[in-house]
Amino acid sequence: MPLEKGDFITLSYTGSAAGAVFDTTDEETAKDAGIHSSGAPYGPVTIRIGSQHVILGLDEALEGREIGDEAEIDVPPEKAFGPREKERIEAFNKNSFSEKPKVGNTIKVPDKGEGTVVDVIGNRVLIDFNHPLAGKELHYWFRVESAVSDAVEKVKGLIRLFAGRDMEVAFNDGVITITLPPGINYDRRWVLWRSRVVHESLESIPEVNEVSLVETFRRQENEE
Repeated sequence: MPLEKGDFITLSYTGSAAGAVFDTTDEETAKDAGIHSSGAPYGPVTIRIGSQHVILGLDEALEGREIGDEAEIDVPPEKAFGPREKERIEAFNKNSFSEKPKVGNTIKVPDKGEGTVVDVIGNRVLIDFNHPLAGKELHYWFRVESAVSDAVEKVKGLIRLFAGRDMEVAFNDGVITITLPPGINYDRRWVLWRSRVVHESLESIPEVNEVSLVETFRRQENEE
């Protein structure tokens, strides 16, 4: 049956720009491309079609596909990371930075966000706030691995997608219970995205009426 918006699936993909791989779900491909991250959870990702869990061009290409379909597509900038805007390249005084800026460095600028140093001319530092892939056409290979119908697997997929980690999830009588691991409040990625996980669990999984986040603390016994 053709896939539609709102369907949950598992997806494998590899994205490249001008032949250089920048994102992939395959660990060996990541290693070969020099972009491997030891903490990243590789393997097919669980996404919901139409929710832009992947870039727009890839998301749109999934509609109408069948489970097991494999394809390659080209994605124009307007359906990827947008056009490269000259207005987003700005000059700053070099003395305003605590460390000496170097070309290629990524720098956070208050009220501006994160940008890349593209040139240093005397006391002037040029910083590009465009996404590194802005203005570029992207190429994607993808394969639709399976459909996801179980509520627990959907929520686990959302957690992995947004927080980049696995958690214990249970579902009973309309309630999703997520057991939080110790020290989770120090995980900045989880703190940033937990509200999105809760929101999408409630909005996109009809059988879920409540989401409970359970954090347990146990007293340590003194060693004799």
